[in-house]
Amino acid sequence: MKKTILIATLSVAGALVFVGTAGAQVAGSSTKVGVTVIESSQLALGWSVNKSILGKAVYNDAGDKIGKVDDVIIAPDKSVSFLIVGTGGFIGIGRHDVAIPVTQIIEQDSKLVLPGASKDAVKAMPQFEYASDTTKHEKFVAKAEQDLAKAKEKLAEIQKKSATVTGEAKVKMDQQIIVLQKDLKAAEDKLAEMKRAGAKRWKEFESGVNKTMARMKQSLEDASK
Repeated sequence: MKKTILIATLSVAGALVFVGTAGAQVAGSSTKVGVTVIESSQLALGWSVNKSILGKAVYNDAGDKIGKVDDVIIAPDKSVSFLIVGTGGFIGIGRHDVAIPVTQIIEQDSKLVLPGASKDAVKAMPQFEYASDTTKHEKFVAKAEQDLAKAKEKLAEIQKKSATVTGEAKVKMDQQIIVLQKDLKAAEDKLAEMKRAGAKRWKEFESGVNKTMARMKQSLEDASK
């Protein structure tokens, strides 16, 4: 059992130390980039994350496959901290990605092993989401929720106004209210669907949410005339 090989190799890969004179200079600065002859030799004999880790299956100690490695996250101090393991789903649908500390994964008989794990246990872990995706997702959801809140307030105003009119005016207003309620519900449902999907898949639902929001706003405008 090779408990330390994976961690040590990843640490070396994430913390390459460049020594000696580099081969090129960055324009407008004294910073040099490139590798020395010694470093080139080290790289030639080195280890590739893409060939050795990415896409590789992860098993538990019972030999059951629990997922595969989709990414390697390197901490700001350049030490490799986590493997992003994806489990479940079909062609990306229903997929659940989680961050597993490298220290919890061992290499055993040329396999990546997460002792004591099960597919259900991994699925129960918090969904991993990239920071940039999370930020954009949160802003979009926040704006949509604000629009829904304003629409609900306006709907309440229109319903209150409807109670003060009679005849054809009331019939017309009540019909508009029904349409607005329907479009508001559709927008809420689409947004809820996006929120359930999480930040990693929210873009798949962006168009649908935007369409239902636009329809809701048009109904709101019609009912406000």
